[in-house]
Amino acid sequence: MTDSTNADVTIVGGGFGGLSAACHLAEAGADVTILEKNEQVGGRASRRERDGFVFDMGPSWYLMPEVFERFFSHFDREPEEYYELERLAPHYKIYFKDGDEVDISANRNENRELFESYEEGAGEAFEEYLATSQRHYETAMEDFVYEYRPTWRDWIDPALLRATPVGLKLLGSMQGHVEDYFEHPKLQQIVQYTLVFLGGSPKNTPAIYNMMSHVDFNLGVYYPQPVDGGPGGIGAVVNAIVDLAGELGVTIETDTEVTEITRRKDGFLVERVDGEQRRPDVVVANTDYAHAEQDLMPGHERQYDEAYWESRTDAPSAFLLYLGVEGDLPELAHHTLVLPTDWDDHFEAIFDDPAWPDDPSYYLCVPSKTDDDVAPEGHSNLFALVPIAPGLPDDESIRERYRDDVIGDIAEQTGIDLEDRIVVEESFCVSDFAERYNARNGTAMGLAHTLRQTAMFRPPIESAAVEDLYFTGGDTTPGVGVPMTLISGEHAAKAVLENAR
Repeated sequence: MTDSTNADVTIVGGGFGGLSAACHLAEAGADVTILEKNEQVGGRASRRERDGFVFDMGPSWYLMPEVFERFFSHFDREPEEYYELERLAPHYKIYFKDGDEVDISANRNENRELFESYEEGAGEAFEEYLATSQRHYETAMEDFVYEYRPTWRDWIDPALLRATPVGLKLLGSMQGHVEDYFEHPKLQQIVQYTLVFLGGSPKNTPAIYNMMSHVDFNLGVYYPQPVDGGPGGIGAVVNAIVDLAGELGVTIETDTEVTEITRRKDGFLVERVDGEQRRPDVVVANTDYAHAEQDLMPGHERQYDEAYWESRTDAPSAFLLYLGVEGDLPELAHHTLVLPTDWDDHFEAIFDDPAWPDDPSYYLCVPSKTDDDVAPEGHSNLFALVPIAPGLPDDESIRERYRDDVIGDIAEQTGIDLEDRIVVEESFCVSDFAERYNARNGTAMGLAHTLRQTAMFRPPIESAAVEDLYFTGGDTTPGVGVPMTLISGEHAAKAVLENAR
């Protein structure tokens, strides 16, 4: 951006969206302060440290590296100044619960052969599917994601529609789209598991998101390691952006919860839990959107009422275990998925009939296989994540029972008996997401990417009710996930600067 402003900007929340907006605004000349409720910035990408173990509490996949390159290049920097990337091989491992197991390779030809081994002709279909995925990804990123489109007129521009190769068929479900390419249910699962990053299911996510397979198979899966040493992972990316923000003059205040955002005649009143007040010209809210409007703002300054939020589809919450384990875990890759051969029941337990899933799909991450700094010598760092419905009760007795079920299922499916090897153990679940992140219904990500919650159907970045109030993060455009929220922060800053002219 070449625009500049002398505005005093307060950003409420220090997730990736808030950090990104802060950097762009500070670079343009604004006086920027981030107020973060918790003891560290990063939002859902916080870290938890205990007894020599360092856990990424939320996001753990580094995908879409060009988004990060683009972000840093705006400030005449490169990611490599802060962290280096190691491409994971395999990208990830899958245990199917019928005893089958596969590695998804960093080599595309090996993956083609894998698909062909399950179904005659699937190797060629795999190439066709990825070619389509790549076209849709490139078009979506250039015309929809990177481009800030604040009004409906921007979305229905005839020139844009003519340039878009995505047909109406891709407004159907991912499940229907994938069935056109692959009959084998395991192959369908392999190309659809990335929907978990969008907070959706094969039946409620639009087929346009087949572009995620290009992210997975073509762009690769990486692990970031800081150039100056220390633990890596997504926390290292947070630290890199915090360092950049400091270089640009951003002020960050942690342990600073905001309790009120109110428009005044000149600027805003932003009140903290300790009673102190700020009077900025501009506010960018990087808290969960519903929390900002329903809990921090007076009724007459809200765009949406409670009925609107009740009508939305939240992305799943999660049952998380952070485990410090004695010894190595050779049975697992850095990233491992454990999938039932039929996962419909699990998705139904999330979106249709909310309940703790009886036969869950889940994800295991062992960053210590790549990074010696996330666990003490002779130990492994294990992160387990089970997607569950938002809003479920998760009292101590429920967690203990489900914890035992998950540990038992890991033993049954992978052959790893963890019970007597665990030296550090913590859980995180629905109520923790609500408490720590002010997440509505304890969702782990925000609004799911259903058709009615995609692109212009998501809540806007610029408030329609309050002048100089903006939003960034996973609930608004372009959507959930670390790369998307990084771009969301850029869009929020662009809106601020354009309105300051």
